[in-house]
Amino acid sequence: MAAVSKTKNMIEGFVKDGSLKWLNKNQGSFHDEFEEIKKSPSTEKNWIHELSAVAIIVIRRCSKILNLSTERLRKNFEGEASDITKHPIRYARNFLEFACFRALARSTQVNGYMEDKRFRRLTFDMMLAWEVPDAASQPSRKIDDDAAVGIEAFSRIAPAVPIIANVIISNYIFEFLTASTGGQLHYSTYEKYLIGLERAIKKLRSHSESSLLSSQRSKRGERILEVDGTVTTQPVLQHLGISTWPGRLTLTDHAVYFEALRVVSYDKPTSYELANDLKQVVKAELTGPWGTRLFDKAILYKSNALSEPVVMELPELKGHTRRDYWLAIVREVLYAHKFIRKFKITGLRRDEALLKAIFGIIRIQALNQMNSTIPLCYESGLMFNACDQLPGGDRILETIANMLTSKEPEKNTGGKPGSGSGMYSVSATTMASSLGFVFGANSNMINQSAITVGEITVGEMTPLEKAVGESRSNYKMVADAQATVDGAKVEGLDTNLAVLKELLFPLADIGFHLLRLLYWDEPAKSLTFCVVFTFIIYWGWLPYVFALLLNFFALNMVLARVFNGGRPVDELKVVVPPSMNKMEQLLAVQNAISQAEELIQEGNVVLLKIRGLLLSIFPQASNRFAGALAGFALFLTFVPFRYVILVIFVEEFTKYSPMRRAQTERFMRRIREWWFSIPAAPVLLERAQEEKKKK
Repeated sequence: MAAVSKTKNMIEGFVKDGSLKWLNKNQGSFHDEFEEIKKSPSTEKNWIHELSAVAIIVIRRCSKILNLSTERLRKNFEGEASDITKHPIRYARNFLEFACFRALARSTQVNGYMEDKRFRRLTFDMMLAWEVPDAASQPSRKIDDDAAVGIEAFSRIAPAVPIIANVIISNYIFEFLTASTGGQLHYSTYEKYLIGLERAIKKLRSHSESSLLSSQRSKRGERILEVDGTVTTQPVLQHLGISTWPGRLTLTDHAVYFEALRVVSYDKPTSYELANDLKQVVKAELTGPWGTRLFDKAILYKSNALSEPVVMELPELKGHTRRDYWLAIVREVLYAHKFIRKFKITGLRRDEALLKAIFGIIRIQALNQMNSTIPLCYESGLMFNACDQLPGGDRILETIANMLTSKEPEKNTGGKPGSGSGMYSVSATTMASSLGFVFGANSNMINQSAITVGEITVGEMTPLEKAVGESRSNYKMVADAQATVDGAKVEGLDTNLAVLKELLFPLADIGFHLLRLLYWDEPAKSLTFCVVFTFIIYWGWLPYVFALLLNFFALNMVLARVFNGGRPVDELKVVVPPSMNKMEQLLAVQNAISQAEELIQEGNVVLLKIRGLLLSIFPQASNRFAGALAGFALFLTFVPFRYVILVIFVEEFTKYSPMRRAQTERFMRRIREWWFSIPAAPVLLERAQEEKKKK
């Protein structure tokens, strides 16, 4: 009785001192639940002293969902958890996660759970409890407005319901939802997001239940994910060759379909495959009248099955958001099938992989309905798109494939969705039927052998979480580096040339000094350089010299970091040339093109002369050239390579010395005369017939 009285006094203290004020404003049931616990004769039995008051209430709700007593739930946890998971320091949070995962696994098996306001509130309260799980971890300050959760709690609890988030993109969803609230997620925003998910799910179900593409879909049990072009004010235009047709664009989980619009109906749909390996390319494309490239509002699709690419234009008055959305979701389906083929995933696990892509598209549709202060980046919110962009994304996909094909999780699940081990979060296929998705041939298998293990494990970081964490760290470094690259870009040809000249100045300076040594402008320095390098080459120390230079550069970088002391790097100072008007810029570009043309011409002449020599079109010159090649080949045959390098170095470096300069000039003159005497090989130019234009 004394223990019961002590527990009731503790509950009264929580209520009186305002520790629950930050929750009571959001939901009066917290106070009611505390009153109920206080009046209960089994208060001491249900009260867990290691947990905070909020965590106790959440676990009590989980117990009711699971139809278990709190004590029974605790014994199940202690029986299934490892010693590390039950360590006193981590006990409260890990037990809370265990109860939450089991309750969510059971709740998500009920049809229409996303429409239940109690389910929405429960998941948010789980996040609140996750932030303060211990009895000693009550909030440090009283919050007068709506209670809010941080990114860690969201990223831990939300992926336990795969339709809400997953480990890979949970951070992005949270950042998008909290763009205007300083990184704190309030329940009102969270509930609006879940309502958007519910609407997107209903929309997907309505598409699947409609008669759209009925004959094509029945073959593979395809699910329609998105439809566009049904409103006359927002048409979809298909460009194929020189023809353009308005029509309806439909995306399924296997292909893209286009139905050309006739007077009162649509033509038979044309399929553009995404599931089979046809070397598909899907990218953004420019379109315009008469083949011009003016408007950035289209998607290009090409594959081995098409003789020429097809372009789908999604026009809108401002921007290209509509095109970006379609480009992202089409790529998501394409990348999902590439993932399935690469790791040879079949059966129910294939459905799991496809559901990850489908859930991603549903989440993007829900986020599209939110009023955010930042634009929605579709690629960052779609799992397979994100893995294609993130550094180490291939390792993330490999980890997912290992999780899908692993047999170990099924041993822990007891074979029944939602009733097995609570050490793992639920997966997509276990809740697919309750959301109303159709799985074709595999639909009857979902409730029998569903994959019940998700992406999170109680008290541990899964290999997927580790891979995602490492990728995010690398991505931050890449993003910071890209920001410096964007800042370093300048406009104007003359300005860029000035920056390039300043960057190449050290190399130009070294080249200038080497030329002075080569031309013996200072004989003493040139003689010293020649003797030292002759000695190095003779004794075979050249590799060691290169290694020493590399070590010198490495040591210089280390010393620069040490003596820099964290100070910002000195900026490169560039003297900007006088600005040029448009006419001067055009003349500069024309001059640069002319110089480039001259260089290409000279290169072609050199190649044509070499062609003439090799084919003996001009015997006299070819004989001399062949004799020189034979002599050099004989020299390479009998003389060690080290001495070959030594002879070449001494020959080249001493030919402009005072003793040999006159002889070298005569020799070079004879070589030029010989080269100029060689005619270029003949060239015949033929104009290709412009069949396409005529057609």
